Parts: sequence; C-alpha cells; structure tokens
Amino acid sequence: MLIKFETKAYASITMFGDIAVTLIKLMGHSGTVPGALVAEDVPAALAHLKAAVEARPDQPLDPASGHAKDGDEGPHVSLAHRALPLIELLTAAAAQQENVMWDV
Repeated sequence: MLIKFETKAYASITMFGDIAVTLIKLMGHSGTVPGALVAEDVPAALAHLKAAVEARPDQPLDPASGHAKDGDEGPHVSLAHRALPLIELLTAAAAQQENVMWDV
C-alpha cells in the first residue's frame, strides 16, 4: 500500500504505507488512513515529528518485507532520511497555514 500526502502549499509526496503510518504516529496522530491535519494543528505535528527524528535520527526505518534472505539485510534508510520529505511538506503547510491530508 502507498500513502499520498497532500497540501496546497507543497508538492504531493507518496510513501510506503508502513513507513507513512509510522511517521503519522510520530506526528502525534492516531495513524489512521485516510487522515488529515487542519492548518492550526500542523505546527504541533511538525514539532512532534522533528523531536522524534532528533531523538533517534539514525534509527533504521525500512519498509516491512517478507523478501529478505537470511544474512541479506542490505543497507538501511534512517528515520531522518525517511522523514525529510514529510518534514518539508509540513513546514511549507505551516508557513502558508494550509491543511494536510493523506490517503491511499
């Protein structure tokens, strides 16, 4: 499943569903999809997400996959890298006081 984040203030971004739900929860939201933040709630969600990233920036945040072989872990993508596009979207939405929505 893919989840698409949208706001009038920034280009839409699409993420793997499990990663997106993790980031939504780190924003302080329930993690439900579809979901939304009204403009006045965006700065708080942005602050929650940034705080979570600052607390553990190098934590791996990889999509769930049943395709990994024993001993074949491969490179991991950190929480900081996964969250960056969403942080930029939330920053733009907060600056322009726009709502943020996400859906499959």
